[in-house]
Amino acid sequence: MADQYAHRGDPQRPTEIPAIRWDEPPEGPVLVVLDQTRLPAEEVELVCTDAPALVEAIRSLAVRGAPLLGIAGAYGVALAAVRGYDVDDAASALESARPTAVNLAVGVHRARDAFRAALARTGDPRQAAGAALAAARQLHREDAEASARMAEHGLALLDEMLPGGGHRILTHCNTGSLVSGGEGTAFAVALAAHRTGRLRRLWVDETRPLLQGARLTAYEAARCGMAYTLLTDNAAGSLFAAGEVDAVLVGADRIAADGSVANKVGSYPLAVLARYHHVPFIVVAPVTTVDPTTPDGAAIEVEQRSSHEVTEITAPQVPVAGVEAGGGIPVAPLGTQAYNPAFDVTPPELVTAIVTEEGAVSPVTTEALAELCARSRQVTMS
Repeated sequence: MADQYAHRGDPQRPTEIPAIRWDEPPEGPVLVVLDQTRLPAEEVELVCTDAPALVEAIRSLAVRGAPLLGIAGAYGVALAAVRGYDVDDAASALESARPTAVNLAVGVHRARDAFRAALARTGDPRQAAGAALAAARQLHREDAEASARMAEHGLALLDEMLPGGGHRILTHCNTGSLVSGGEGTAFAVALAAHRTGRLRRLWVDETRPLLQGARLTAYEAARCGMAYTLLTDNAAGSLFAAGEVDAVLVGADRIAADGSVANKVGSYPLAVLARYHHVPFIVVAPVTTVDPTTPDGAAIEVEQRSSHEVTEITAPQVPVAGVEAGGGIPVAPLGTQAYNPAFDVTPPELVTAIVTEEGAVSPVTTEALAELCARSRQVTMS
C-alpha cells in the first residue's frame, strides 16, 4: 500500500526532497518516492510498503525516467525481501510494469540475483534480504557517479562540436535529477554547461501529452537558475528554421545493439529536423540503457498508453480515492480513440553521438556500442 505526505516549500529554492529514498520507520522499512504526477504544483511523497504499491507508482508515472526506474526496481525487490514477501513474484511484477525501459529490468535482476545468491550461500532469508538491499544501494550510488561522468563527457563533446560556448540546447521530456540518483542524463549536460557559463539558452519542449517538459524540466531548470524557454512540441521546426538551436540533447529508455534509440515520443521528429538543419542530435544515457539482446529498433517493444492521456488535459491535483484515471478537461469528443505510444524509435543514422559514463560513441555503430559495453563490463569487474 502507499500513503501520501505533502511537502510545500519556497518555489524559488531547490527541492530538498530526493526522487527516491529508502527509509526505516518503526513500523517497518518503506520505499519513499517523490510523486512526479503532482509536480510542479506541490511536492508530495508516496510511501510504498510493498511491491504492488511501487508497481502502481511506476505505471501511473509517479516514478519515471530510465535510470530511476532501475533504482526503483532494485529497491522494490529489496522491499519485498525485507518484508518477507515472495521475491520472485515481486520481481516479475516490477519488471513488467513498463516494458520499454530496459533499466527497470536491469535493476530488478540485480537485486533479485543478489538475493538468490545470498540465499543459496547462507540459507538465511534475512541475510539474503540484506544482500538485495545492498545491491539496490550500490546501484543507486553507481547511477549518481555515472550521472556526473556523463555530464563531463557530454560537455566535452559539446565544446568539441560547438567551440566558443554560448550553447543553445533543445531538450525533450525530462532527464534531470527527477529521473536519476544524481543530476540526470541529458539535463545534467545542460546543467554543466550552465554552471561553466557556456549555456546561452535551454529550449524545453512541452512534451505532449503528459507535459513532462513543461511540468518537470522547466521546474528543474527554474530551480537551477538556468536561462530556459518553454515551447510547444510543434514549434520546434520553426525554431530550427530560425537558426536558434545549436544541439539537441535527449535521454533514452532503451538503446538497441545497432544504436537505435527508444525515447519519449517526439524524439524521432526532432532527430529528423536536426539532420535536415545540420544540428547535432545527441543521446545521453548510462551504459545500462544499452540492451545487447535487442538487435535493432524493430525489436523494441513500445508501450501503448491510455487514450485519456490524449483526449483529456489533467492538471496536477490531489487524487481522490475511488476515482478512475482520467477526469481531466476533455479536448476531444466523448468516445474518441487516441494513438498514444509512450516512445518512438530513432534509427542510429540520425544519432550524432551517444554519450555514456564510459565516454561517447560517434558515429553510432553496432561495433562501437559493443566495444563500449565490453569496456564497461571490464571496469565493473575490476
